[in-house]
Amino acid sequence: MGIIAVANQKGGVGKTTTAVNLAGFLAQQGYRTLVVDLDAHGSLTAYFGYDVETIDKNVYRLFTGVTDVRSLISTTQIPLLDILASSSALVTLDKQMGAQPGKGLVLRDALRMLSQRYDYIIADCPPVLGILMVNALAACDRLVVPVQTEVMALRGLERMMHTLNMIKTSLRREVPTTIVPTMYDRRTKAGVEALLQLRSRYGLLVWEGVVPEDTYLREASKNHLPVAYMSDRSKGALAYAMLTDHIRASESTQERVSA
Repeated sequence: MGIIAVANQKGGVGKTTTAVNLAGFLAQQGYRTLVVDLDAHGSLTAYFGYDVETIDKNVYRLFTGVTDVRSLISTTQIPLLDILASSSALVTLDKQMGAQPGKGLVLRDALRMLSQRYDYIIADCPPVLGILMVNALAACDRLVVPVQTEVMALRGLERMMHTLNMIKTSLRREVPTTIVPTMYDRRTKAGVEALLQLRSRYGLLVWEGVVPEDTYLREASKNHLPVAYMSDRSKGALAYAMLTDHIRASESTQERVSA
């Protein structure tokens, strides 16, 4: 089982889009996949037709006494793809229990129960450093950082990488990281320059591809479907298919090195 956290401390960079479409392609390829929505705004939850204000089976309950994560999982309309939904109550979590010992490992311990049930688990993180992002980074085998190809988003990436370094020190382990350029428009000078800066600064951490601007990604969102189930030959679909293959290949390489 591979656990992937999708995170950035800046909103609007394509986190949920990336989580949804990685999960969609993995499920389409026959992998049992779970998406976990750790953001109180619940964009991922809404994507699959659930309401964070009313859904009873949600990730918040893991932090408030439910010990069997399997009882909190819901299905989606996509075969082999399930969801552990968000709750608007997550916004209170840091104030409630941020200082309590052991709360940074709740998600890791819960997801271990699912090792025989899923091939991949993808966690969509909130855009703030708090107990939920700490939980995701402590649980994950790999971090995917979507970054919009514009200068302000690159500044936000600096904060994310600083956070990652702090958490790696705390966990005393490496977290393999893939930076994914998103919303790329090669027709604009600003987009081209931002991509060059990103590759120059972060080198091999940056995925070799890009996720371009693509209206099919927006249409897929309106229809509550991963783009693979809307138009698998669109620019966005081809990009996320390539990213999925890259992640799978990276996981295979990591497993061989660990062995």
